[in-house]
Amino acid sequence: MSPEAKLSHQSSIPLPDEPLIVIGPGKSWIAVSPRDLWPYRELFYFLIWRDLKLRYKQTVLGAGWVIMQPLLTTLIFTVFLGKLVRVPSDNVPYPLFAYAGLLPWTFFASAVTYSGNSLIGSSHLITKVYFPRVIIPGAAIGARLVDFAVAFTLLLGLMVIYGIKPTWSLVALPLLILLLTLLTLGLGMWSAALNVKYRDIGIALPVLIQLWMFVSPVVYPASLVPAKWRWIYALNPMVGIIEGFRASVFGLQAEFQPLVISTIVTLGLLIYSAYIFKRMEKDFADLV
Repeated sequence: MSPEAKLSHQSSIPLPDEPLIVIGPGKSWIAVSPRDLWPYRELFYFLIWRDLKLRYKQTVLGAGWVIMQPLLTTLIFTVFLGKLVRVPSDNVPYPLFAYAGLLPWTFFASAVTYSGNSLIGSSHLITKVYFPRVIIPGAAIGARLVDFAVAFTLLLGLMVIYGIKPTWSLVALPLLILLLTLLTLGLGMWSAALNVKYRDIGIALPVLIQLWMFVSPVVYPASLVPAKWRWIYALNPMVGIIEGFRASVFGLQAEFQPLVISTIVTLGLLIYSAYIFKRMEKDFADLV
């Protein structure tokens, strides 16, 4: 039989109503399984590298923009809040105080925003081949971790300029960064999954993040909040993380209760987001 006849014969075969093989996620409710993600580690690294290259392509300052954003914001808050309003800063020079709050907040805000829109921006990958979809928001957060590491070097330089020496409390910093990353991953997964179905999430997310900043101790200390309301204020997981971050960097006295609340809220949000993400994952290719 000639090739043309074979092609004509194959095209006349009726297709089944249902697909014979469906490649999709496993039945486990856990969206973040190291065993399932490990074979895709190279894809994870590639997505992080692609993100970094695209953002700094054809820019003069390159990675310098990572430092410019929190630095310029620090200068503005230093003039208006540090000099004019005289906001207290826990006996730390206000520029250092503000930068140490803006550093984790800038990472959190940008990582949640980008990861929330990451599935929509990677529709060309989602519709062509299957892989664990959680890699996409995870890679968006990983790229912002690189930015965080670059911007952290400026904080060390400012500490040298102001003559503040690191203490043993600095050993708690990796745990705080891990807690911050897990909180960002939980919120990023949740918003990314919902944004595929409800595009309003991507529009509202930057506004909500901006409002969230003013109910977090980014440019003011948590001690300004009245004592009777402080336990409600601590339900915001960023309160314990930012206050703990400052205490670790500057050797201040850390409050244990906000950190415990932040940890509980973060783990709860991470588990809930993993469940929601796993339930919606099978429909991503159809909705995106």
